Amino acid sequence: MSDTLDAALRLVRAQAALVRRFDSRLSGLHGVSLADFTLLLRLGEAPGGRMRRVDLAEVLSLTASGVTRGLAPLERIGLVTREADARDARVAYASLTATGRQRLKEMRATAEETAAEVFAAPAWNAGDTGLLSTLLARLGGTGLAGR
Repeated sequence: MSDTLDAALRLVRAQAALVRRFDSRLSGLHGVSLADFTLLLRLGEAPGGRMRRVDLAEVLSLTASGVTRGLAPLERIGLVTREADARDARVAYASLTATGRQRLKEMRATAEETAAEVFAAPAWNAGDTGLLSTLLARLGGTGLAGR
């Protein structure tokens, strides 16, 4: 097996394991998936906790319909609301509610704890995680806003 295929398969398997771990913690404590958390996190990082749905789709690498499907359950449980643009009825915004902002803080704390467990010493050090972030960015991976 080639080194490149081996590396790609290891990355895919590691990603699947991380998703399972984050899904388990976030679902068990907050009733949301990692995908839900990621969507809420992007909204939370946006000015005013609100983004145009098309921009949210772009930043999450989803289709517009994928964003709509992702937002629907979050709207039903009161974490997100839909807002129309006062000047252009074709434009729709997704906005965190006050409850959504509070719950996102709690979810983020859980995600931070989970990440700290994944990258705990002695197996990992700050240099390792920094290098990994740099290498993943070369593959197009994005992390927290502003990083």
